[in-house]
Amino acid sequence: MSDADTRADTAPSPEAAPETTRCPGCGAVLVVVPGLANTHVGASASCAGLFQVTVRGLREEAAQDVSTAALLQLATDAYDAQHLPEGEPAAAPVRLCLELERAVDAGRAAALGDRVAEVAPRLQTRPGRWTTTVADLAADLDVVDLPTLVHAWADAVWTDWAPAHPALRAAADRALLG
Repeated sequence: MSDADTRADTAPSPEAAPETTRCPGCGAVLVVVPGLANTHVGASASCAGLFQVTVRGLREEAAQDVSTAALLQLATDAYDAQHLPEGEPAAAPVRLCLELERAVDAGRAAALGDRVAEVAPRLQTRPGRWTTTVADLAADLDVVDLPTLVHAWADAVWTDWAPAHPALRAAADRALLG
């Protein structure tokens, strides 16, 4: 028996391939984790779980470090913008506008939460395809530092919302005036 025969005998069969699911929010195809509770409306349980694992370190450090808290808020806003439930106000994309275009600190953008929710438009369409998802973020963590990945992800999510930019910018300006 050759090494190739041995490898062929121990290779997983197609029947043993893990079950996958497509996230309804970002479209990432992820392995189904049995028993994993869905913690985010608009996302699959696997996607929400991957996000929680990816930002766990940020969550643990956020209370002690303002810049880490701001990075966590930016990551949360990018994630929420990709997983916006149908018919809900587009508050997360408005917060991204505040953070990325209006130079509002992520903490202040989050503090404007009630005002942002009040002025956020209910958009009829959302991006059909996302340039970057949390799955891409997690896959690149071994070669790129998390702050760089989060900033690039937030920029990509904001860019993906380009057709709605006029409405989102107007809402961001109203939130700042309120």
